[in-house]
Amino acid sequence: MSGGVDSTVAAALLKKKGFDIIGVTFKMWPKEDCGTSVERACSSLDAIVRARHAAEALGIPYYVVDFSSEFRREVIDYFCAEYLAGRTPNPCIICNKRIKFGLLLKKAKELGASRVATGHYAAVSFDKRRGRFILKEGADKVKDQSYFLFSLSQEQLGSALFPLADLTKEKVRIMARRLKLKAYGAAESQDICFVGRGDYAEYIRKKTGVGIKSGDIVDSSCRVLGRHKGIPYYTIGQRRGLGIAHKEPLYVTGIDIGMNRVIVGEKKDVLKKGLIAHRLNWIAVDGIKRPMRVTAKIRYNHPKAKALVTRTGEDSVRVDFDEPQGSPTPGQAVVFYERNVVIGGGWIREA
Repeated sequence: MSGGVDSTVAAALLKKKGFDIIGVTFKMWPKEDCGTSVERACSSLDAIVRARHAAEALGIPYYVVDFSSEFRREVIDYFCAEYLAGRTPNPCIICNKRIKFGLLLKKAKELGASRVATGHYAAVSFDKRRGRFILKEGADKVKDQSYFLFSLSQEQLGSALFPLADLTKEKVRIMARRLKLKAYGAAESQDICFVGRGDYAEYIRKKTGVGIKSGDIVDSSCRVLGRHKGIPYYTIGQRRGLGIAHKEPLYVTGIDIGMNRVIVGEKKDVLKKGLIAHRLNWIAVDGIKRPMRVTAKIRYNHPKAKALVTRTGEDSVRVDFDEPQGSPTPGQAVVFYERNVVIGGGWIREA
């Protein structure tokens, strides 16, 4: 329970259906960050207070478990390392895999629970024909979060419950009002909950002690056009904040970590016909041996694109798009769908 409307309504729905439930929140903030965490962030100190009040209103037992050291190691350290390596991380996917349906699932079972339910907008079911648990998009296509869950294993999916699968966000808020739950008006949590709206580079510097060095901004011919503030300030496809006057808008097209350079080009230069993905996780199938037609998402808020996925190694595939896609970004996930079913996905290595 995060203290927000989604997890609170999810708990209320399960209780109404007769489930024997407990509420659990994991504390992810290390001691030095207590009192400075983002107010609306998932699992912040404020969120824990709201989650406790929600559990009391529902009349269910409530627990707080301290995963701050594990969260630092599994999520925050990963986030910092990826940016310092010139990649753009997705900590929400890592958190779902290793914390919410990893450590939290283990702790829930120690507390006597058999499954973990969350307020994700997604659906899971068992397909007898395939003999596999299947992950599907939620009914609310705007809020659908199946992208963030692509890395869950069969065991994790089998232990997951998503009570909001068939609901829209609007209906969830209406239900919260009808149930007189205070959470109905709660603001949305931040995308990067442990950073919030802050300065990523400054956050990374404080957490790692690594100096953020400025360097050259160059074009594809290595002609110096300006100076950058530090690699963590930039991501593929970025247009704002470059500080370069040019006849056409410039976009970040690449990051050269070895030379500490940011490479820029025009809009046409960020369009890519394909990408290479690795560290794959297959859900609806047990891997692929021959090319497969899918629709693919290269970012959470990116529309699906028709593509052909071809195996290139034991743990890598090439994704060829029917139409060029803007800014596939190393470090982000690419997730494959067949209609509303998640086939699987992987992490973008190069594009």
